[in-house]
Amino acid sequence: MPCDPSVFEEIPIFSLLDADERAVLAEQVELRRFAARQRVYKPGDPGGKAYVVLKGQVQVIVIDQDNQEVVIDSPKGGEMFGLASMLAAAPHQTLAVALEDTTAIEIERNDIAALLQRKPMAGLDMLTMVGRQFHAAQDLVRTRAARDPNEVIAEQLTMGDRLADAVARFGGSWSFIIAFGVVLTAWVTVNVILATQAWDPYPFILLNLFLSMLAAIQAPIIMMSQNRQDAKDRVRSELDFAVNRKAEAEITQLAARLNRLEDRVDDVHTALARPGR
Repeated sequence: MPCDPSVFEEIPIFSLLDADERAVLAEQVELRRFAARQRVYKPGDPGGKAYVVLKGQVQVIVIDQDNQEVVIDSPKGGEMFGLASMLAAAPHQTLAVALEDTTAIEIERNDIAALLQRKPMAGLDMLTMVGRQFHAAQDLVRTRAARDPNEVIAEQLTMGDRLADAVARFGGSWSFIIAFGVVLTAWVTVNVILATQAWDPYPFILLNLFLSMLAAIQAPIIMMSQNRQDAKDRVRSELDFAVNRKAEAEITQLAARLNRLEDRVDDVHTALARPGR
């Protein structure tokens, strides 16, 4: 049914129109009412129409490859949805469902063309809405993409971190133990054999000095590597938390979808139970 021109006054995209232009637009558009949980459109429906919410709230959902419902927008009073499909004259790729009793203005491409001819700056408002939906889609991709913890950790490593990890890795290996044992044995054996001509006779003070210096250098390097390991564990825990949070959101969406299915089944049962059926 036709729309009251006064409703356009509170809608940002139409707020620049004067009274006569609002009256003309009100004659062209349609006022639609949707009950709670009623579907506005589904994927594959013709995309020649967009909607501006006057009252209530709508949820715009995309179905991913795993048949999971992903909420990409929740427009409410004064906000538009379905604009991208209308402008592209392409079928809808999303599902729009009214979360509560909702009143919306149904706008066709011809209505938008007439609006832009009268008020070209209204196109900037529409571009703003499209940009907001585009950023929402980018955020959705970023939050849903599960990252490999090893890749995240590798991106944060500095040259010093890599060097500390390499030293700690070698210092805790059998190669280091065997090589160090061979060097100590050779040092002690040669100095014992040389006796009075030894460069480091018993009690091997020079060797003790080298060992002390090695321990003094190796200990903080190993501690640095241990700190890196703590940082790695923290990154892994943060990514695990993000995955768990995403799984919780998907479970919540699945529960909501089951609730809607139960409501639909109850509506069918009620309709079948009416007298005369």
